[in-house]
Amino acid sequence: MSSYGSLDRKDKVLGNEDGGIEDGRAPAQSPDKVPLIWTSDRDDTHQRIKKSSGGSKGETQYNMFHYLVYAIINVIIAVPGLYGYASVIFNHPAFQPHLASLSKVVVFSSLVHQLGFTLFSSLDFSIGTVQDAGLIFLSSMANSIAESILNEGGTIEEVISTTLVILPLGTATLGIVLIFLGKFRLLDIVAFIPMPVIGGYLAFIGYFCLEAGVALCIGKSMTELSDWRYLLEPHNLLLATPGLLSAAVLTIISRKAKNDAVLPIAMVIIPATFYAVLFFSGTSLEEARDEGWVGEEVPPVPVQDLLHLVDFNLVHWRLISKCIGTWVGMVFVVSFASCLDIAAISMDMGEALDTNKEMVTVGTANLMSGLTFGFTGSYIFSQTIFTYRTGCHSRYIGVLIMAAYLAVCVSSINILQIAPLFFLGATLIFIGYDLLWEWLIDIRAKIFFREYMVLLVTFVAIQMIGMDFGILFGVVVALVEHVASTTRVSSMGRILKRSRAVWSKEAQNILQNGYNADDPKIVTLEIKGPVFFGSSQKLMSDITDEIGLSMSEEEMKRIAFASPHTSTPHSSLRAQRVKSPRSRKKEQYAKRRSHPQFVVLDFTLMHNLDASAATSCFLQLAKLCEKRGILLCASGAIPRVEWMLRSHNVAYELDEEIDVKNDMLSNPDSKRTHGKLILFLTIFEALEFSERLLIRRVLPKVPYEQHLQSRLSTVSTSSPHHQVAFIFLNVLRGELSTEEKEVVDSIEQYYEKAKYRPGEPIFQKNTHPDAFFIVLQGSVAVPADRKGSLPLMIRSGTGTVQSPQSLSSSNLFGIVGDDGEHKCVESFHKVGGIVGYCDFMLERYRTFDAVAASNDGATVAVFSRTNIDRMKNENHPLYVIVQKLLLRASLMDLANCTCHN
Repeated sequence: MSSYGSLDRKDKVLGNEDGGIEDGRAPAQSPDKVPLIWTSDRDDTHQRIKKSSGGSKGETQYNMFHYLVYAIINVIIAVPGLYGYASVIFNHPAFQPHLASLSKVVVFSSLVHQLGFTLFSSLDFSIGTVQDAGLIFLSSMANSIAESILNEGGTIEEVISTTLVILPLGTATLGIVLIFLGKFRLLDIVAFIPMPVIGGYLAFIGYFCLEAGVALCIGKSMTELSDWRYLLEPHNLLLATPGLLSAAVLTIISRKAKNDAVLPIAMVIIPATFYAVLFFSGTSLEEARDEGWVGEEVPPVPVQDLLHLVDFNLVHWRLISKCIGTWVGMVFVVSFASCLDIAAISMDMGEALDTNKEMVTVGTANLMSGLTFGFTGSYIFSQTIFTYRTGCHSRYIGVLIMAAYLAVCVSSINILQIAPLFFLGATLIFIGYDLLWEWLIDIRAKIFFREYMVLLVTFVAIQMIGMDFGILFGVVVALVEHVASTTRVSSMGRILKRSRAVWSKEAQNILQNGYNADDPKIVTLEIKGPVFFGSSQKLMSDITDEIGLSMSEEEMKRIAFASPHTSTPHSSLRAQRVKSPRSRKKEQYAKRRSHPQFVVLDFTLMHNLDASAATSCFLQLAKLCEKRGILLCASGAIPRVEWMLRSHNVAYELDEEIDVKNDMLSNPDSKRTHGKLILFLTIFEALEFSERLLIRRVLPKVPYEQHLQSRLSTVSTSSPHHQVAFIFLNVLRGELSTEEKEVVDSIEQYYEKAKYRPGEPIFQKNTHPDAFFIVLQGSVAVPADRKGSLPLMIRSGTGTVQSPQSLSSSNLFGIVGDDGEHKCVESFHKVGGIVGYCDFMLERYRTFDAVAASNDGATVAVFSRTNIDRMKNENHPLYVIVQKLLLRASLMDLANCTCHN
């Protein structure tokens, strides 16, 4: 996570598309608007420095002076913050006597991080140090260790030794986890923590940095909310005010300044102003120290003393187990923050970065840091981008930064006793201001209100119940909020579709009335997303409202008791009784119209269904429909959903279902549904079945299948015309004159018949479209163009069980993908169906596969491009009729498409 200018990064990551900043700051400058140091070959150089890593020819324009200047600027930005980080990690009173030494350990840890990024990063200009994302976790573990040891009567030396072993051990193992996640490309696991929860934690980091910065200014330990009472003392308020104001100045500069040099210059001016005030007021440094403006004088800390901070004989190894929970949280948060940094760097550069590869680099740096008694770190976004924008892309800058860190470590000068404390505190307060503003104020415009409430709850929960349980509580609240919001959103929508069947003109007139929008006899509803215990009652209410079902008091009670997980009798009744004016108006309209005779539910987009929803929604709906003489059909259920429906007697067993369908076809007025769903493989099968029953109720003499052994209905082709001519006449019904109908009978010479075995491809995706096809016998299946396959096994509570055999699955044994897995079916084309005409007309490569699906295979009429061209020359009137046919077929498919609804 970036320590400075982090809002710039988040605006990019969270969706400001044009790269500008929503709070009015200028968008990120491109490399040609910097460097800070002017060169004579500026224009030519900038054309060469746009590469992100080594090998850039532009590097030859820079010398060691440029590297040194940019390294010094980075050090000026980083070192005060690192001392502030040390005061955050080691804020327990037990560490205060050794804070100068521990601060140098943090600086040395940053040296090791920079070494890791210089050696392994793909970016020559990468900057990495100990960073803010893991601070609270490290501080929490350090405080827990100190409290445990001191409560048992241990010594300060035991506290320091144990802390400087367990925290680096956690850092090293964190590095191993990050390497594993990056190597095996598993970073998606980081997304398991919702972003609002991460935001609440980052806001808490901001508060913690603010609190730690104020504590550093006044020289007091502040770990509780009650510690803010120190500012009620006039002297402490006086000591804290310059830090608070300086941090405000730095925050404004980081957000408003258009040149990246302004921030480091300001960080030099602030302490310089302090020393100038001392000089002109005649105040000595000792007097300033007595007043609390400068840290107390302590003996110098030679570098060799750092080697004696850890005594392995004093380490309390059992405390490792006490820190595991905090460590797990640290893994998720540091991983998430590092992903944000990598993404932000990539966006600012305008070049793609391999996140997994860069995460391996971050993990390697943390492993190196942990093995050298260091702490967690990552890319520092602001400094990395600053160096990138200068155009000086050289690893020499990283080497010089390491040299500066080493100089700080080996120096006998204690920065805490010469630098003004309010300046060191201001660097932390600056970070706190930025994070609090970003994650409590700016974030409001980028997330929903409910998500913002989750963020605030997480922020407060961490304050009240601690970091580990606070984050866990935030995750639970986010899950509850997701379930609650999902239940409020309807997963049902009405769609206008018809089957692909070819009907006579008389039958079409009946269907025209059956699909009348004002009083339809067939209604199709599309169910989307998962249906579960939380959403089933709303879905039930939406469906009944849509098809005009009004429930009696007794029915409402029964449905309310059907699933104790979804509602209570009182809540369900209240939901039914309390209606908005719009709902009441809709209900009154529903009472004036008749109910549909057939309701088809499209489950194609319903990817999950739990037991509660199966019984409390669909079973109760089927029973309501049965009482009102409505046939309830469903289609497109994936195997796990189909298994759930059949297991809970919401749908019939397969063999019984076939008998029920045959009985209905032979007796269209049959009411044999027993309050269950009738399942079909595709929506077109369900619609054709409903259409056939509707037609037979009006025209009893319409032929029908005696058996459904093939599990696919067919259309009668008994006609004095040729079979293909019959199809033409019925598809183009009413649009041909008597002369044109005679012309159609000459179609036979312009196509060839082809018979395909079950499962044999008729054509394949991405092949040349040299023909279109009309189904003469059997059926043709179009596999769904989506990832995944039909699972053969389902895991139930009793173990693995066989997937139920779908309605037409016995006809699909040959529909397999390149991986050998059975594929889902998008649609069937039965007798009269026209397949492959769109790609044929557009002369583009095939966009889908088509295979023979019936048990006996399929017979098709093949209209090749050669024969169509011959028809155009020899029989132009017939050619015009064929064009009309293809146009009408296209319009019929367009009418069946829900993408424009």
